[in-house]
Amino acid sequence: MQVAEDDTAPGTAKELGAFLERRREQIAQRWADAALFRTVFTVSRDEAVEACKAVVDALADVTRSGRLEDVEAPGFGTVRDQLGRMAAARARAGFTPVQIAGEVAGLREPVTALLRAEFQDDADDARVTACTQALAVLTSTLRLVIMETTVSAGEELIARQRQQLLEVATPVIKLWDGVVAVPLIGTLDSARSQVVMESLLEAIVDQRAAYAILDITGVPTVDSLVAQHLMKTVAAARLMGAECIVSGIRPAIAQTIVQLGIDLGSIITRAGLADALAYALTQQGIVVSARPVTEAGPR
Repeated sequence: MQVAEDDTAPGTAKELGAFLERRREQIAQRWADAALFRTVFTVSRDEAVEACKAVVDALADVTRSGRLEDVEAPGFGTVRDQLGRMAAARARAGFTPVQIAGEVAGLREPVTALLRAEFQDDADDARVTACTQALAVLTSTLRLVIMETTVSAGEELIARQRQQLLEVATPVIKLWDGVVAVPLIGTLDSARSQVVMESLLEAIVDQRAAYAILDITGVPTVDSLVAQHLMKTVAAARLMGAECIVSGIRPAIAQTIVQLGIDLGSIITRAGLADALAYALTQQGIVVSARPVTEAGPR
């Protein structure tokens, strides 16, 4: 993506690139004490200096290409690798993309000071001004690159956390040898239904389960989409060699299923999780008997 038409003179860009190469060590030493690097490389300052040198080299490559305003310039790939990891670490520490971009902008000041010091005896003020402006353009593009990288990393982190929450909210429980269950609570959507299916199939393989129970006591509503997901899960479990039992269908949900015309005739259903477990145990030849409840009273 070309963010703007780069009107920096080729000669100025090359001169800035040559300056970055000459002052590579000094720039790296000053950047190593900046918050962006210091909070990431807490053990060894030498590691921070080496990381800074890699960034300076990459920016020098960008200036040599003359694409100071192009976030897709090849040199910015290395910048994304180096500063992107640091920006991600800052984001995990609670810093926003704007705050991180502000820290990146702070890298400009020590470079500008070195640039002015090098050209302080130069009588050509226009040349100094041009190089300073080119540096400003370069660092502005650098901020944009890091903001994009930080936002992208944040989106990936959110996606991973969402997936982890789905997995935590969909536990597969071993009830007996050869019997596993998934107690579902809350609303089912396509993403969660997929997690349910994957988790259940993995548990069937790991536990060598012959019976799998889907308990929907905690599911508030069932529509045609949810019913389709349940039927697909049952079918997938059968392909894995396990019989699937659906339990916990409440009266309101049963009426909805009938009104929608959904045929669950091929699916084994039971009133509750205990009934489903009793059915699975009975099918395996295990005798299940209810223990009589006696009311204690005075003698």
